[in-house]
Amino acid sequence: MRTDSSPGALPAREHLPAGSAGTPVLDVVIPVHNEEKDLQRCVGRLHEHLRRTFPYAFRITVADNASTDSTPRVAARLESRIPEVRSRRLEQKGRGRALRTVWSASDAPVLAYMDVDLSTDLNALLPLVAPLISGHSDLAIGSRLTRSSRVVRGAKREFISRGYNLILRGSLQARFSDAQCGFKAIRRDVAQVLLPLVEDTGWFFDTEMLVLAERAGLRIHEVPVDWVDDPDSTVHIVRTATDDLKGVWRVGRALGTGSLPLERLARPFGDDPRDRDLTGVPKGLARQLVGFCAVGALSTLFYLLLYSGFRSFSGSQAANALALLVSAVGNTAANRRLTFGVRGRGGAVRHQAQGLVVFGIGLALTSGSLAALNAATSSPAHSTELAVLIAANLAATVLRFLLFRAWVFPDRQDGPRSPAADPHRPARPAARPAQPYPLPVRRGPVDQRPLSVRQAAPAARDGDPAPYDGARFPADAADPDQGDPTTRTQPVRPHDHDPRNAR
Repeated sequence: MRTDSSPGALPAREHLPAGSAGTPVLDVVIPVHNEEKDLQRCVGRLHEHLRRTFPYAFRITVADNASTDSTPRVAARLESRIPEVRSRRLEQKGRGRALRTVWSASDAPVLAYMDVDLSTDLNALLPLVAPLISGHSDLAIGSRLTRSSRVVRGAKREFISRGYNLILRGSLQARFSDAQCGFKAIRRDVAQVLLPLVEDTGWFFDTEMLVLAERAGLRIHEVPVDWVDDPDSTVHIVRTATDDLKGVWRVGRALGTGSLPLERLARPFGDDPRDRDLTGVPKGLARQLVGFCAVGALSTLFYLLLYSGFRSFSGSQAANALALLVSAVGNTAANRRLTFGVRGRGGAVRHQAQGLVVFGIGLALTSGSLAALNAATSSPAHSTELAVLIAANLAATVLRFLLFRAWVFPDRQDGPRSPAADPHRPARPAARPAQPYPLPVRRGPVDQRPLSVRQAAPAARDGDPAPYDGARFPADAADPDQGDPTTRTQPVRPHDHDPRNAR
């Protein structure tokens, strides 16, 4: 899995301010491969629909990934005729590769994509992107599997789609309803942090993106869609299904081992700054209690089985010590991952060492209980020994939870911490990061002076909003840094957010 560097934790979501006429708020990407017959019709319909219904400036980007027919010429012709259309050429196949490349290079704050066959009704496009513009959600997907969706397709594709989503729910605990609908959108600030973690470059790309986003706690909005199957689809079902199953295995293994730095995608609790300044409030106590009790119940059962086995060839004290030692290592590892949400290998040795100290306290409690029992009666029954050990373990469990929470796995959000003090999680930024995309903040009447006069104005004072010139990104002007529209583009660097750096 990818673990590339990223800009860090995400800021709170905010409603996108209305941009100037030349600044695209939405960039709709259409990935194509040998679609010379459908491309012009698709772009024409989409452009007409957006021109009539979408209240913000927009852009349509045709991402041609290694077409061998006349698709590049059709895309270039559309770009020359329609000001809001751009074309990008990639020399390698892969829908995921095309989306990553174009989304990474786009300056629009909301990024979307749809299939070239336009199987999804375009009336769902505005409901798809509206929650992202308003700041309510991080990603949005069209769903063909909700009750209010209207879908026309064959029984084979229906079975494959529902079976695939059942596999995702059973193996990756996915809660979104439709992973394969080619109708999705994402905020650009989220994409800049999430895309470096997505490894797939083909059809599994958006499934992997959704699973990682959901596991990181990002909000995914679902829109019921009307969808009509394209009988001329060129998707190879068997090969695609095989690749998807391999992707499910790879992502499941990465999530199970904790090798993905999903904490980069953490959001503040809410948009109210007071929600981020609360001190002294336990975070996730109820969830931690449930997880600790579940792990504790399994550990106790495991401990009793081990004790019964060791007791058959050793004394009660030795059997107790061996059973506690083995179960304590497993208990610490399980609580580390499941109860307190610590991922990765950082600090694992230290946590186990601290867990052994807690184990020593538990050993003292249980050994003392056995010593007291043996002092009271010379030959106690096996059932009596187990009852005494259960009572002692209950007391040790309460103490173990308090020590785990306060000492071994303290709450990592209670005040500032250095990376050295908490090696299993990157330090959170001390201040709220700036918005990663430049958008105008209108205060009072719009400045109607010419651009040359505005550029000669005095520099803004510290703390004032940075001036933004919407004319720098006109929809009908060529980007001098892109060169030939049929050349391959390169993703922007994750930290390259300065609006003065020309792309």
